[in-house]
Amino acid sequence: MTDLIRFATPADAERIASIYRPFVHGSAVSFESEPPSDDEMVSRIAHIAELQLPWLVMTRDGNLVGYAYASRHRDRTGYQWSVETSVYVDSAAIGTGVGRKLYSTLFAILKDQGYQNVYAGTTLPNDSSIGLHRALGFREVAVYEKVGYKFSKWHDVAWWELSIGSHPTDLEPPGKLPAVVPTV
Repeated sequence: MTDLIRFATPADAERIASIYRPFVHGSAVSFESEPPSDDEMVSRIAHIAELQLPWLVMTRDGNLVGYAYASRHRDRTGYQWSVETSVYVDSAAIGTGVGRKLYSTLFAILKDQGYQNVYAGTTLPNDSSIGLHRALGFREVAVYEKVGYKFSKWHDVAWWELSIGSHPTDLEPPGKLPAVVPTV
């Protein structure tokens, strides 16, 4: 079995959209009501790249099986060292280490860029996501009760925090993306 993690490209958009689609249609993991089109995924990948934030995909034996990305936590200058992250894994690959590998690589890139904090939200209940975040060192910092409405039901979202930096007081703004994905 050969696993490869690399930066997402527009050519990955169709497969990324197909991985994401069941999370929109069949669960409250995503609060989107309609799955994004392939073209919308191309736009999302480009937007994250413009922000100099990583969007990674993982292939296993040449097949794209998951993706992870970081986005801005907030748009105020004082938040520039914090990001929110998401990871999605093809249903056939859940529980096989794909999420852990993607997140570990994503966090290594973010740390090298100078980011200090990573946040993630998990719609409850979601035992596999909670287990992944706990295993990677996240701690639960809040639960937003009845914050999202989908499938005629209100859903809670747990918020997780992971410190990846030393929080110095003489920070430079986060740096640019590396040219290649580092091996973790």
